Amino acid sequence: MKKYEVDVAVIGGGSAGIAAAIVVKKAELDVLILERDKEIGGITLQCIHNGFGLHEFEEELTGPEYVQRFINQAKDLNIPYKLDTMVIEFTPDKTIYAVNNKEGLIEIKAKAIILAMGCREKTRGAINIPGFRPAGILTAGQAQRFVNIEGYLPGRTYVILGSGDIGMIMARRLTWEGCQVKAVVEIQPYVSGLIRNEVQCLEDYGIPLITSYTVTKIHGKERVQGVTVSKVDRNFDRVIGSEKFIECDTLLLSVGLIPENELTREAGAKISVMGGPVVDNNLETTIDGVFACGNVLQVHDLVDLVTAEAKRAGLNAIEYVKEKYGKEIGKKTQIKCTAGENVNYIKPDLINNADLERDIIFTFRVKRPDRRLLIQFKDDKNKIVYKRKKIYVIPSEMIELKLNLREQQIDPDCKSLEVEVIPRPEVLIEED
Repeated sequence: MKKYEVDVAVIGGGSAGIAAAIVVKKAELDVLILERDKEIGGITLQCIHNGFGLHEFEEELTGPEYVQRFINQAKDLNIPYKLDTMVIEFTPDKTIYAVNNKEGLIEIKAKAIILAMGCREKTRGAINIPGFRPAGILTAGQAQRFVNIEGYLPGRTYVILGSGDIGMIMARRLTWEGCQVKAVVEIQPYVSGLIRNEVQCLEDYGIPLITSYTVTKIHGKERVQGVTVSKVDRNFDRVIGSEKFIECDTLLLSVGLIPENELTREAGAKISVMGGPVVDNNLETTIDGVFACGNVLQVHDLVDLVTAEAKRAGLNAIEYVKEKYGKEIGKKTQIKCTAGENVNYIKPDLINNADLERDIIFTFRVKRPDRRLLIQFKDDKNKIVYKRKKIYVIPSEMIELKLNLREQQIDPDCKSLEVEVIPRPEVLIEED
C-alpha cells in the first residue's frame, strides 16, 4: 500500500477544495487534493452561464472561467492532486484511505483535513412520485452535464419540477437549444431559487412558472409521455380535483441538494439537521483538526461565497497545524447557536468562548419570505445582544453577518445564542 504524509489533505477538488488548498500552500505547508472525478474543477465546470466572480474578482465570469483561475493558481503553486481517486474512509486520527486505478489502495496521514466534497441532487426516490420508471426522468444537474459537457439533448419537450437555481437555468438553456419547456412547477407559493434567475431565465423567455403545484403522476412506460400536476394546500397535501395533464417527453427534477457527508458521518462527526457537519466558529467539525467548507457544510447560492468560506477553512487549518497539532487540547467551553423564529438553520453551530475576541461570520437562511424585519441574537437569559433591520428575506438567499460578540457585551457565562427573524415592532403597531 502506497503511503503519504502531508500537513493538510483536502477531500474534493471543486471550487471550495482548490481555494482552500491555495491558501494552505501559500502558507508553505504541504497540501494534497483528492478528487474522485477525472479532472479538478467540480460542478462549476458544467455551469457555462455567467454570474460568477462578482464578489471574488469584481467581474462577471462563466463557471469554467471562474474555476479556471483557481486551477491556474494551483498549477502555478505546484499543488499536487490525485484524480480518479475515491476516498473510502478517514479516521479521527486524520488518516485517509483512498483508491485509484494507478496505485490501488493508498494511505494519507495528515495533520489536518479539509472536507470539500460538495453536495448531490435529490432524486425521484426522495420525493416519491407515483408511476412507472420510463426513460426521460433526470435531475437538472444531470441534464446540465449532458447538454453542456457531453453535447446531448435528453429530450425535446420538458416539464421541470422545482424552481431551484439549476432548474431555472436549465429551462433557459434548453430554450436556447430549441426545446420547449412547458412549465416549471414549484410546490411552494414562491420560487426556491434566486429572484434574478426567475427574471432572467423564466420571465425573459416566457416560460410558465406554476407555484403551489407539484407532479403527482408520471405517465408512460418506455418513455415519459406526460405528467399530472396537482395543486397543494398549506400542508402540501394534494387538492382533489385540481389535476392537470401536461404532455412532455422529459421530466427534470430540481428539488433540492444534499451535502455529501457519508464519509463525515462514518468518521464519527456530528451531523446537523440540515445534513452538514456540526462546526464551530473556526469551521472545525466535532473531530479535532477536521474542517468543512462549501456545499458539504451548507448549500450556498453563490460560488463566490463558497470560495470565501473555503479560504477561511484554509486559514483555520493553517493555524491548527502550526499552533495546535500534537498538543493536548482541553475540552472547549462553547456557546451553542440555535435557530429561532423563521430561521431554518445557522452556522456555526458552536462558538468557542476562547474566540469571543475574534470576528465571527454567521450564515443562515430563513424558512419563508417576509418583509420589514428585524434580525435578533438573544442569549440564554433572553437578553438581546445584537439586532439589525432587514428590508426583506427569502429562503434562497443566504444571510451573512460578521459579529464580534465581545463588542456586543455578551455574558461570559452564556451557554446558548438564538437567532430569530421577526417583524419589526413598528410594523406590528401599523397592523394593529
